[in-house]
Amino acid sequence: MGPRSRQRRAGAVQNTNDSSALSKSSLAARGYVRDAFAALLVPGTARRAPLIHRGYYVRARAVRHCVRAFLDRTCAAPDAPAAQILSLGAGSDSLYFRLKTAGRLTRAAVWEVDFPDVARRKAQTVRDTPELCALTGPCQSGDPADSALCFESFDYRILGLDLRQVQRLDQALTAASFDFAAPTLLLAEAVLTYLEPDHAAVLITWAAQRFPNALFVIYEQMRPFDAFGQVMQQHFQQLNSPLHGLDRFPDVEAQQHRFLQAGWTACTAMDLNEFYRCFLPAEERQRMENLEPFDEFEEWHLKCSHYFILAASRGDIFPQTLVFLSSEVFPGVDPAPPSGVFPASLVTSDSQGPNLKSYGHASVLLRPGVILSTGGFGEEEGRHCRVSRFHLLSRSCEWKSNHISNWGTGKQWDGRLYHTMTRLSDTHVLVLGGRLSPVTPALTVLQICLSKSEDNSNEDLSVTVTNTGPEDFTLSCWRHSTTEVSYESQKYLFVYGGRSVVKPVLSDWHFLHVGTMTWVRIPVEGEAPEGRHSHSACSWQGGALIAGGLGASEVPLSSVLFLKPVSCGFLWESIVIRPPITPRYSHTAHVFNGNLLLVGGVWIHSSSVPGVTVINLTTGLSSEYQIDTTCVPWPLMLHNHSSILLPEEQELLLLGGGGNCFSFGTYFNPHPVTLDLFSLSAGQQGMDF
Repeated sequence: MGPRSRQRRAGAVQNTNDSSALSKSSLAARGYVRDAFAALLVPGTARRAPLIHRGYYVRARAVRHCVRAFLDRTCAAPDAPAAQILSLGAGSDSLYFRLKTAGRLTRAAVWEVDFPDVARRKAQTVRDTPELCALTGPCQSGDPADSALCFESFDYRILGLDLRQVQRLDQALTAASFDFAAPTLLLAEAVLTYLEPDHAAVLITWAAQRFPNALFVIYEQMRPFDAFGQVMQQHFQQLNSPLHGLDRFPDVEAQQHRFLQAGWTACTAMDLNEFYRCFLPAEERQRMENLEPFDEFEEWHLKCSHYFILAASRGDIFPQTLVFLSSEVFPGVDPAPPSGVFPASLVTSDSQGPNLKSYGHASVLLRPGVILSTGGFGEEEGRHCRVSRFHLLSRSCEWKSNHISNWGTGKQWDGRLYHTMTRLSDTHVLVLGGRLSPVTPALTVLQICLSKSEDNSNEDLSVTVTNTGPEDFTLSCWRHSTTEVSYESQKYLFVYGGRSVVKPVLSDWHFLHVGTMTWVRIPVEGEAPEGRHSHSACSWQGGALIAGGLGASEVPLSSVLFLKPVSCGFLWESIVIRPPITPRYSHTAHVFNGNLLLVGGVWIHSSSVPGVTVINLTTGLSSEYQIDTTCVPWPLMLHNHSSILLPEEQELLLLGGGGNCFSFGTYFNPHPVTLDLFSLSAGQQGMDF
């Protein structure tokens, strides 16, 4: 890489600091953290989305936890030696000012290092801001011509250096009277990953050799190979600040080994899902979760699973148990080794028709070879919006895709998402629930009628949307399930769970009589299951199978329940699965050849990616199947998608899916994909013999 390329790359990395600083300022403004200084250190303001706030909140709390553990250990005793915090790539962070205001720097000092331009700009901001100068006290400015020191006060120094020049860093710290023998916290928030792996390795090894009593804390990205990780990497590539070293150190185990091999004597690391669950009190989690309306749980958990916090130590005064000590347990649940593979392939089409690019939509099989999808958030005419047009996928010899926008005489689609659709006939569909925004439920029950033109061509389909009645507050929910069940030879729709504006998780259920479109009461015995949303539901033996979902504490569930028909109504029955399934949500499910198939979803207790879990409904035995994506465009995200079982073809059709991937942009699966279930069918037939 030439000098100009290195300069452009450095500029791109510096820009990530500006974006991060604005996010931290927005975080404080919305009450997630207490930080009166973030807005003083960065020009301009920005209102970030709730998902960004949550991501930066857990980052701030993880770093805060480690800093406090260090200061509590090193500064507790009156005769303890003075401690130091060396913040590498500090940017516009306000750590010094927050610690100073909290009285945590009576026996400690903060040193910050960043690119010379960033360091000089921050030093000037501090000097020009009375509120900041009042905390630093009298200060001096170094001579940029012959010194890296840009700002110096009694307990605060800012140095302008390139972290790739470790020898220069050592010399500059020595010249500025840095005490390498003192207890030191080295802090690097999303820094090392922007360095080429060899430069990062030199820095880690230098720190291990230079500091006899130190704690090295890093916060970075990981898991680059799955779908979310691919979108994450592509985002930073587009910013000209690619993430380095993730292929060498893709998970927490590899990161720990990296530091131990470099000379650190102990190392602990965990992803942010584990930190959030084990190191934040339940009341604090609840406070944060109630700050803003929120409905992007998949992306929140995926973001947390792709970032980690690590603490490596040297010296006897920093045992790891003092940094990460918790009474909570975050059980890792690794799925069983794969029992087989389902090959994935693109849906072949006889035309270049429009594909369904959306998530949070619903799909229904009207009749063999005809699938209707509605709603969700997606891409229409080159823009991202709530989807208003209907998508029809039909097949005679090959699949053909159409968007239908020539409305009939009824009302137009209201833009809802996270609703359910149920087939009433070849041409009629019932739509229940959904939301227009995280605080606006879709209260009307809709019927969709499809009618063909006189020449019977799909190109001239007409769609009519009608209300079945006035607004119905019985179903002011979304992320629920609707399942066809039977009672006294009558057809009912069992509507279960979901979310509402009032309750983050619902545990109630309702029965809708299909013939009269009226809500009825049917007795249900047995212990009511835990409330949930984003679960799956399938019709089976006249009842309903409910699997997984997200519970009240925003933790995925692993239960599989059967709403079993009995003489007096229904009975809740728990199905024992061996081995137990990994907790998950935002998946889809189907019953095929006596097996319950759980397709995709999101889980937080495993480092792998959900494929398809197959549960034998006779024996309760579960097995895992991988999805072979060799022949489909990558990445393929299997959450917020819909799926249709095609039993005659022994295929599963996956439609849409994706989400708003933290600050990395919105991703939609670009094409419909089929999974070949023949191996499962063949295996089942073999078992029957």
